[in-house]
Amino acid sequence: MPGKSLSSLFRSAIRTTAKTVPGEDATLKQFVSSLDVSSPSTSTASETTRKRSVKLPKSPSRSKNPCSTSLRDLAIDRLKLNSASNSGNSTKDLSKEISSILLGGTSLDTAISSKFGTSDDKSLEIPWFSSMTHNNISLRRREVSRDRKQKWIFKSNQTHRFDRLVRKCAQKLGADATIQVFGKLGRETGVKEYNALIGLCIEKARKTQDEEVSLQQICKAYQLFKLMREQGFQLEEESYGPFLICLIDMEMVEEFQYFCGVIQDENPNSLSRLAYYEMLLWIGVNNEVKIKELCDFAANDDDDKLNFKENYLLALCESNRKEELLLLLEVVDITRFSSMGHLANIFISLGRHSLESFLEKFILALKSCDIEAENISNFIFNYAISVPNLAVEDAILEFKNLHGKLKVTPSPASYEKLIRHCCDLLKVHAALDIIDQMSETGLTLLIETFHSILHACEESCNYNLVHRIYSVICRNNLKPDTETFRSMISLSVKMKDFEGAYNMIKDLEQMNLIPTANMYNAIMAGYFREKNIHGGLMVLKHMEQADVKPDSQTFSYLIGNCDCEEDIVRNYEELKQSGVQFTKHIFMSLINAYAACGQFEKAKQVVLDKGVPIKSLNEIKCVLVSALASHGQISDALNIYEEIKQAECNVESKAIICLIEHLQSEGELGRLLQLLAEVNDPEYWIDGCCRVILYSVAHKHLSSTVDLLKQLKDKFCDDEVATEVLFDEVFCKIAETEPSDLQFGLDLLQAIKEELQVRPSRRSLDFLLSACVSAKDLNSSLLIWKEYHASGLRYNGLTFLRMYQALLASGDLKAATKMLNKIPKDDPHVRCVINACKTTYIQPASLKGKNKKKMIEKGKEMR
Repeated sequence: MPGKSLSSLFRSAIRTTAKTVPGEDATLKQFVSSLDVSSPSTSTASETTRKRSVKLPKSPSRSKNPCSTSLRDLAIDRLKLNSASNSGNSTKDLSKEISSILLGGTSLDTAISSKFGTSDDKSLEIPWFSSMTHNNISLRRREVSRDRKQKWIFKSNQTHRFDRLVRKCAQKLGADATIQVFGKLGRETGVKEYNALIGLCIEKARKTQDEEVSLQQICKAYQLFKLMREQGFQLEEESYGPFLICLIDMEMVEEFQYFCGVIQDENPNSLSRLAYYEMLLWIGVNNEVKIKELCDFAANDDDDKLNFKENYLLALCESNRKEELLLLLEVVDITRFSSMGHLANIFISLGRHSLESFLEKFILALKSCDIEAENISNFIFNYAISVPNLAVEDAILEFKNLHGKLKVTPSPASYEKLIRHCCDLLKVHAALDIIDQMSETGLTLLIETFHSILHACEESCNYNLVHRIYSVICRNNLKPDTETFRSMISLSVKMKDFEGAYNMIKDLEQMNLIPTANMYNAIMAGYFREKNIHGGLMVLKHMEQADVKPDSQTFSYLIGNCDCEEDIVRNYEELKQSGVQFTKHIFMSLINAYAACGQFEKAKQVVLDKGVPIKSLNEIKCVLVSALASHGQISDALNIYEEIKQAECNVESKAIICLIEHLQSEGELGRLLQLLAEVNDPEYWIDGCCRVILYSVAHKHLSSTVDLLKQLKDKFCDDEVATEVLFDEVFCKIAETEPSDLQFGLDLLQAIKEELQVRPSRRSLDFLLSACVSAKDLNSSLLIWKEYHASGLRYNGLTFLRMYQALLASGDLKAATKMLNKIPKDDPHVRCVINACKTTYIQPASLKGKNKKKMIEKGKEMR
């Protein structure tokens, strides 16, 4: 590993401490002397990429062999003593020494000074707790809490936003500087901030392929843990859990064991929970011996081991180790689990392994204790939807049958979860059937449930179900809110039922609801999609009659659908007079409207408007790129694209795809490949790649076509259907090209077979055979005919018919006659095609005689 490794840090640190600490720990000496600091040149790259083993010292009080200590051993010691051992003072001292070594003798203050310059006056100083005792920590925390409320109020619902803020600061300044910055802001670093910073270190350690960088991030995370401890914060699972998972994924066994020891020393109550991570570790590295030891330890009938059994079982539930799972399921007391969430995971695992006998056993046990019936119904739901290879309808049936068999009444909450499960899979009809069942049994329906159903209707294009949904809502006397009506109006519009949409707005009055601009906007958008400008403008009049003021979205639709410059100016002036706030969508609509009217210079001037939101400027420029490209102004679109790139901003994938779509002139392959490389969104990349492939086929670039097809094949992985459709589209393009380049198609077929290891589909060969008809190439027709057999494809009626056409076109009438006898002629359409082929390719004898006579007479005249 290049640079300083952890082992070299340990070596240098131990030399320093040996001079100042007379009673140096013998275990530490022995450990450091055993460290391997060999040059990285002696190991292969594959050994140093992901699997790391940086040896960390273990406490001498735990095991004579520093590598053999496990949480199981700690648990046994604790159970024997029935209390936490207080003889670990030397262990903690050793841990402190190692912690200082991990820090490399560099404090955070030193790191900040080196980054921002040294100064005696620390303008970003933060009050640390390192000098405080644990006795007055709680008092200090209360004082800090009051002080925070005066300086910076942080609401719980801002957690995600604040986490993003911390991460952005850490990415720009580094973790150390971020801590100092928040100190300057008057907010002392708390658990939320530390968790965000630790999460960033973990993310960087996972992403990098550089061994040294990864280890530096792990050390940085440890520094943050150390600072948390110094400030009196207890290390809880929210903080250490993601870090341990990272070590497990990287198979860093000894580092994991060391950090588990640190966590257990700081928070003795975490021992049983750490057992969960230890089991995940041994499963991750396939250590069968350790897994068996832990299972044997948990399988013993000892009530004191209940928490260990629970956590070992949870870890096994996340794996496919059914044998060990069954062993612990036999001995665990399900009624004494510590968390309903843990119980839910157990039942999910039972479903995944189809262990219905254990389901019945556990449900009966839970029914005999104080577990609420609603929770038991939820556990049955968890089981039913987790059974593998079960269709939604079958999962619903399993849900009902198990409730009946176990004599449990389905709870409204479990029905709600079942409906959401159906909606997630876009099975809207099944979700509505469950709604009907709930209604029949008298269960209370919530209007929020219908929001997920309406969203699934939109995603699955089941717009016509809106009438059924509205009927159910009215029949059950539910009171929909404005969002419910907006969704139903939008669905009605998408099925072009504008009258139904207006009727829903009329029904608002009966429910004491006021129509909103969003409802009318949905109707307006529908009219404009149908190019019904008059209908869209009529919506505006209806809004005026209902005293509903247009919003920015309304004006965006109006401006975006103007067909002349005068209308654009008029709507823009009305917008300014209305006092409606200008949004990015207004400027995007202006660009599209001017471009559609051919006013390209004015479209480019929009981005210079002083009212353009700075944060949306790049997004608006991307819309300008798309608008110009779509209307044939490729040169201008590329210039703006280059301006965005020079400003070190990202060009949106949609804009790049638009450039690829309209940049189709010959000689642009290099630029198209460059544009494709800039697309970050996976879905847009696939779209762009297909477009570049079709360009390569049209301009006969064989090598680039094969290379792009290989990339797409890798993207689709195991999706054979998508791969087949992709290749069919390519050969269809070859068949449609005029004149068709048959040789290019044959070369591509050979390359696909040899380089991509893909057998052509029937449709691909059909397209090639059609190209043979156009080219009137007998040899190629015979070659493709053999390819059907080589690919394991049986000849059918359409194959015979297409080959008959190819033989006629190439002039082989004898072979065509034989092929004609193999074609089933029961279908009238087939007979029609045969007659058309004869008319096209076989001339009558009388016509042949006339043509021959004309040629003789013409020859005499020439003589």
